[in-house]
Amino acid sequence: MNIRILCTLAASLVAIAACDKQPARVGAPEEAHASLHAAPADQAPVAAAASPQPEQVVVEAPPFPEAVAEAPPFPEAVAEAKAADVPAEPQPAGIQAAAAKVAPRAQRPESGNGAGGLSILGYGSGGGGMGSVGGVGRGVTTKRFAGDGDMAAPPPVREEREQYGKVDENPVRRVVEAPVSTFSIDVDTGSYANVRRMIREGRRPPMDAVRVEELINYFTYDYPVARTSGHPFAVSTEVAPCPWNSQNLLVRIGLRATDVDKAELPPANLVFLVDVSGSMQPDERLPLLKKSLKLLVDQLRPQDRVALVTYASGTRVVLEPTSGAEKSKILRAIDDLQAGGSTAGEAGIQLAYRMAQQGFIPGGINRILLGTDGDFNVGITNFDDLKTLAADKRKTGVSLTTLGFGVGNYNEHLMEQLADAGDGSYAYIDTLNEGQKVLVDQMTQTLAVVAKDVKIQVEFNPAAVAEYRQIGYENRALKREDFNNDKVDAGEVGAGTVVTALYEVTPVGQPGTVDPLRYGSQRDRRLDVAPVEAGELAFLRVRYKAPAGGASQLLEVPIRQPTDRIQNREASADMRFAASVAAFGQLLRGGKYLGAFGWEQMLALASSSQGQDRFGYRGEFVQLTRLARSLRLTE
Repeated sequence: MNIRILCTLAASLVAIAACDKQPARVGAPEEAHASLHAAPADQAPVAAAASPQPEQVVVEAPPFPEAVAEAPPFPEAVAEAKAADVPAEPQPAGIQAAAAKVAPRAQRPESGNGAGGLSILGYGSGGGGMGSVGGVGRGVTTKRFAGDGDMAAPPPVREEREQYGKVDENPVRRVVEAPVSTFSIDVDTGSYANVRRMIREGRRPPMDAVRVEELINYFTYDYPVARTSGHPFAVSTEVAPCPWNSQNLLVRIGLRATDVDKAELPPANLVFLVDVSGSMQPDERLPLLKKSLKLLVDQLRPQDRVALVTYASGTRVVLEPTSGAEKSKILRAIDDLQAGGSTAGEAGIQLAYRMAQQGFIPGGINRILLGTDGDFNVGITNFDDLKTLAADKRKTGVSLTTLGFGVGNYNEHLMEQLADAGDGSYAYIDTLNEGQKVLVDQMTQTLAVVAKDVKIQVEFNPAAVAEYRQIGYENRALKREDFNNDKVDAGEVGAGTVVTALYEVTPVGQPGTVDPLRYGSQRDRRLDVAPVEAGELAFLRVRYKAPAGGASQLLEVPIRQPTDRIQNREASADMRFAASVAAFGQLLRGGKYLGAFGWEQMLALASSSQGQDRFGYRGEFVQLTRLARSLRLTE
């Protein structure tokens, strides 16, 4: 019985307990433990199995929605199960301790072969079949699931060594001390897909795995489209009461890039760089990567070219640049990929850039798609050196997009930062549906850039705003002077991309979070504030370059103060949904700034703002938040 199965079981028990509305009788651990082994006085003991190996059993709680005894919050349930006073066998002990947390209901109808309604059911597989019923007594039914003739040893515990970059949440800032906020645009979505995967496994995501802006930007919003402005995207803003603090305002900044039909895209020169090392063998890695790439191949046109490069202990060009018209040839090359060996990731990146230069298309899309778990262990493995490599190679006009796969040893920190340095985007693919979303439904966003080095700067009006806090974008922060410096790199925006940024602001006159400086009052009164148009809450500046480079261009938009009519009006569905996702991310990070706003309020906000939801992503989000609430991931 491995830890992943145990965690899944414990999470299931807790979810059932959270939904139960009827009182339950909690039995003493000793009683529950005894019930697993002792038969009633009037019943003959069940014969022991011939195998000397310990029985592997797990708990099946009473059928939903029947009452169960309350279990401790996940993952504490697992810790308590391990620490319980049970026999010495390590595998059954953890399960029996979990069983001790659940007692049968009084007067429960008969369940299975027992009289009290608690069934114990084996999880996992071994290669053999199901063993016979192992023991019946005191209303407890146990079933033993064995493999390989009941002699197989328990599977090894998966080592968890996923890596995430440190994220220090943005603080509240006083406008009189720091009136300007500057940051790079971020179109990555990998954090949401990765967090979703962990919650579905019944796990609490590490705090640094939750980047709130990537959760928000996973979803699309119905923002205005650029028409005659001459800019490659339209900018819109909205101001509404903050859901978790009615005295504050929530400011939404939205960018919607001009979309391009797939048939009208420039010709593409793509290099599939595929990690075929031994760590990529599991189904959620290389097999899923191959299926996802085949979805993209089906979208290629005759004018597009694809090369295939692999790396493991060494590197290899599997397929020279090949026309999209030869789909069967490309698909065969992908099908033949097999995993094995160590991970020479740096050498693979070098070779992929050489192949991209060999097939370079002036004025076309020149991009490497790196599919890996990020577990580099041969050649250059230092994080900063790999980032420098990607940053140097982007000067060749070739972009690097990273596609993350796998669990356990997944290096998300490297994947996200490599894409950032390589002028690309980062996505995490945990299912084939996610592969369809990233590589087919959002193909133009993934491949075609309409603006590069996109920076946003917001200057708050000290006459209207006392404090502000940016939600997310912690690792995209720029210095104020970086905004006008064209040598400072920033994010790229793909065709049809929708980007959202949120600020929570405290209007002047409302209670703030930060005390004013004792000796700052005179300085505040002398603050040199240029005359502004009445009614401005803040001033928004967006700077960007054309895809071909050159000097940056500036776009400026004032953000108006909400009138009484606007403050009393319900915010748009997009604004409410973005706010619900922002609250979800903040809850997973501890909810430091949310006060009493919890799962119930967040769920109500999300459920009421799903809108048309063409692909069902918002509905999926609501279901995910319900699961997170049941697992009590913030406790």
